[in-house]
Amino acid sequence: MAQKKTVIVTGAGTGIGRATALRFARDGYNVVLNGRGHTALDAVAEEIGDHAAVLVAPGDVAKRGDARQVVDAALAKFGGIDVMVNNAGVVNPGAVDMLGDDDFESMMAINVGGVRNMVIAALPALRKSRGNIVNVSSVSGMRGDWAMQGYNASKGAVSLMTQGMALDLGKEGIRVNAVAPATTNTRLAAPIQQAPKLSGALNRRIPMGRLAEADEVANVIAFLAGPDASFVNGVILPVDGGLSASNGQPDFTDQ
Repeated sequence: MAQKKTVIVTGAGTGIGRATALRFARDGYNVVLNGRGHTALDAVAEEIGDHAAVLVAPGDVAKRGDARQVVDAALAKFGGIDVMVNNAGVVNPGAVDMLGDDDFESMMAINVGGVRNMVIAALPALRKSRGNIVNVSSVSGMRGDWAMQGYNASKGAVSLMTQGMALDLGKEGIRVNAVAPATTNTRLAAPIQQAPKLSGALNRRIPMGRLAEADEVANVIAFLAGPDASFVNGVILPVDGGLSASNGQPDFTDQ
């Protein structure tokens, strides 16, 4: 009987991370839930219930030591790692002269440093399994946003790191890809959803006329990590309802 595969999901307590953990559990993986606190992770573990073996492994991925501890705990319980999903991230808005240094540095430490820390920690195990890495970038890593230049910088770095890692690791059989969601219907998007003028403007910019659901992003992550994507490497795959297909001009037919 083949041994079950194991996935680590960072930022697994809410939003895309939670949906991703639930999707991999349904697919029969052992699931390692990482985040900075127990409460949300325990709730996701309870949701998974008996559908999969679960390990709650809290830790701050911005710290190299914490990343190592998460990986060590996964190896101690499950014996290997097959998929590393780097989803942990923070969003601190602010125009170029208004974003504080601490807010900028926290985004770079978590959004960028967290990916690097987890990949370095998990790499020996991923080499053994010839596993997969899926990073969560953003359409904000492809083009700029108003008052979001720090976040743009962090997610642009995630996208380029993904491609560089794909080049470095592809010859070892390790595929590295990323999803680039647009604004997704999660708790982080609640302020947008509660502002009718803002949410209406955003929905009009998305050709499909709505935000993504977290499950829709999780499904693409699972695809990139799975056998149907066996020759997909170094891809930054937008999950944005067609938002990035636009050159930014208005819809002249909607007059």
